[in-house]
Amino acid sequence: MEVATAQRLEPEGSVQHLFDLSTVDMAGVDSLIHDRLQSDVPLIPALGDHLVEAGGKRLRPLLTVAAARLCGARGDAHRKLAAAVEFIHTATLLHDDVVDGSQLRRGKVAAHLIWGGSASVLVGDFLFARAFELMVETGSLQALGILARASRVIAEGEVLQLTRAHDLQLDQATYLEIIRGKTAELFAAAAEAGAVVSGATAGQIAAVAAYGLKLGLAFQLADDALDYGGTSETLGKNAGDDFREGKVTLPLLLAIQRTGAQEAAFWERTVGQHEQSEADFRRARDLIASTGGIASTLALAHEYAEEAKTALQIFPRDEWRVSLEALADFAVDRAA
Repeated sequence: MEVATAQRLEPEGSVQHLFDLSTVDMAGVDSLIHDRLQSDVPLIPALGDHLVEAGGKRLRPLLTVAAARLCGARGDAHRKLAAAVEFIHTATLLHDDVVDGSQLRRGKVAAHLIWGGSASVLVGDFLFARAFELMVETGSLQALGILARASRVIAEGEVLQLTRAHDLQLDQATYLEIIRGKTAELFAAAAEAGAVVSGATAGQIAAVAAYGLKLGLAFQLADDALDYGGTSETLGKNAGDDFREGKVTLPLLLAIQRTGAQEAAFWERTVGQHEQSEADFRRARDLIASTGGIASTLALAHEYAEEAKTALQIFPRDEWRVSLEALADFAVDRAA
């Protein structure tokens, strides 16, 4: 199996071990990404490189690679799908930053502030097109269908979130529907597609898809907690962006419920009417922390992480499964 590296592998049970196992595959994925970013239109690689090369752990393509290897992958089809997954993810980030007016992305100035919103949206469209070209090259209609569906569901999740912005009546079920669509579905599809092109059984494909979905939910819940309990360095974007954009995520939703009439006027002004001062985020963060909003959000994230690990029990407990279990823990523990 083509996974050996020149360096000493970290102990099993760590996320770093998963990165070590995937070194050769991910180098191939990175090469594909760089190659397919090229265009005769100079703005496209310039803007694309700005975000793609900004760093990040590339968890979604890593998930495609790891799921494929867990299911006995041969060849390079899983690498092409992993690159396609990264392009889909990057395209959605470019679009989201324009919609949200974000200032930072992956610790760098958001692309739309440098090249403009129109360029960011159009380059995002280019990346979607490149993703579908890579999918077609694998020759797997099933994998193409999985990632095409995920692209549609992501858009639906983002639109649902947009239509429920500033909504103080948002309930937890709708919130979970939003994060399932905008985040967890791509995690699930990334894993599922990797298993499909590896010749996995129907049971194995269902198991890794379930793992990816629960991992994605845990990851987004932790992200939403970090927006109130983390730092800009940890997030790669400005802490408090969700609050400033009027997004009602679970920590905020719980604080609104738990403070009741006592803080109703504050929430109506800052979230409902979107009238905020510089001090309002600090007050909101204090109220969320004091009412247990962050702790409750992370507790739910831990539940989903455990469900993700449970989904892998049909596989032998080899180093791939152990490392994927560690990834589920990492998704939540980074917010602790």
